[in-house]
Amino acid sequence: MDKPIEINPEHWGLGEFSECIQSGRPVMLGAQAIAQMERGRSYLENRMARSDEPIYGINTGFGSLCNIAISNHQLKELQQNLVRSHACGTGAVLEPRIVRLMLLLKLKGIVWGNSGLKTQTAQMLVEFYNREIYPEVFTQGSLGASGDLAPLAHLSLALLGEGRVFYKGNWVQAIKALEAEGLRPIELDAKEGLALLNGTQFMSAIGLHLLLAIESLKKAILAIAALSCDAFGCRLEPFSDQIAKVRPHKGHSVVSQAMRELLENSAHAALPKMQVQDPYSFRCIPQVLGASWDAISHVQEVFMTEVNGVTDNPLIFPDTDEILSGGNFHGQPLALALDYLAIALSEIGSLSERRTFQLISGKRNLPEFLVKEPGLNSGLMIPQYTAAALASQNKQWCTPSSADSIVSSNGQEDHVSMGANAAMKCLSLYQNVEAILSIELLTAAQAFEFRRPATSSPALEQLLKAFREQVPIVEQDRQLSIDIQAGKLFIQRYFAG
Repeated sequence: MDKPIEINPEHWGLGEFSECIQSGRPVMLGAQAIAQMERGRSYLENRMARSDEPIYGINTGFGSLCNIAISNHQLKELQQNLVRSHACGTGAVLEPRIVRLMLLLKLKGIVWGNSGLKTQTAQMLVEFYNREIYPEVFTQGSLGASGDLAPLAHLSLALLGEGRVFYKGNWVQAIKALEAEGLRPIELDAKEGLALLNGTQFMSAIGLHLLLAIESLKKAILAIAALSCDAFGCRLEPFSDQIAKVRPHKGHSVVSQAMRELLENSAHAALPKMQVQDPYSFRCIPQVLGASWDAISHVQEVFMTEVNGVTDNPLIFPDTDEILSGGNFHGQPLALALDYLAIALSEIGSLSERRTFQLISGKRNLPEFLVKEPGLNSGLMIPQYTAAALASQNKQWCTPSSADSIVSSNGQEDHVSMGANAAMKCLSLYQNVEAILSIELLTAAQAFEFRRPATSSPALEQLLKAFREQVPIVEQDRQLSIDIQAGKLFIQRYFAG
């Protein structure tokens, strides 16, 4: 077995999260994590033993019921009831691979020792992660305010042996999976249910999943854009380093350099050009994609802060002898960032669809709809319709979730982030962008066939060769939904890593 990755109270970057997820290595609680969790738990138990003062969610009710005292003999029941009552999600079921991230991020939050969770409870999260037991988590039901209450309740319910889990390729009752692995359901003590349910791990997991995927997708975005430029016979000076230097946005410079490298030594790009300028969807690639690149960098910074922090409530501070009730579970930082990410991704798709439109328009000695017998064949006319429909839907999804709020819990929770809705929107939007890029790749590759025998750059010729092994040239009309799906899979695999 591979050596486990230790989870300790330390900062991880996107690279560490990627390594943990992609490697498939097991995880374990590090010595420092165990020490800090035990210290926090010991402090909590001693504090409760020496004082009867009300502490929110520990010996009181929840939300607007926070002023109702709970007797000591009911504290375990209080935590069990909390998990069961909050497990009221609906809608589609979250992908198991994102639930896996939720487990990891919940662990990353509690190892700081401010949550009061017992190490035995944290170890059960480790067991679920390592044994690939993924609770059934629904995508709808979180306001993103007191954390992701409903999604995290479903995640936690499985620790009690209740609800369903995805295990060995099937959905089974959680208790059956635990029995198969020789595990016993946990019993929650004071504060533990609240520590598990308060937090932003649903929003965070979706955002982190997207950020990890975007790292590969950025390579595809650039390569497909470069192929479109070459197929359309574009000028290269828009990608000049000189232009980037006098308006020094970082993303602009990065995209310009990548485009120069991708088009380097292209015989077709070196041919004389008749046009003075190209349409914005080609000429402004550095400015538009560069702005999205910078937005993605900002979102990554926000998420790396979040997933290395503590987001439940109340929080335990043994050093200062305090248990403080605050609002670290409020998802506003993530909601704003996810709305920003949605706009950045939408613009990538919007630009891609416009290039597809230009390529099929019968300009620059390319046949209409990129087929040898237009009229008899519709060629690539209708994939652009699909790309346009997806791009339009993406624009609709750019309406910010973070600008909305609905009062809950009898007015106690009177402002919410709607960050979970922002996350789900962004996830759907990302999937649309993948399809739009697949359509552009199909179109650009087809267009370049009409430039033969001219050749593109070595990098783009390699891309074309690999793509043609999966998707043949469109000689006459066929069902192109198959090609679009094949293109999505090709993009995911070719640009991975």
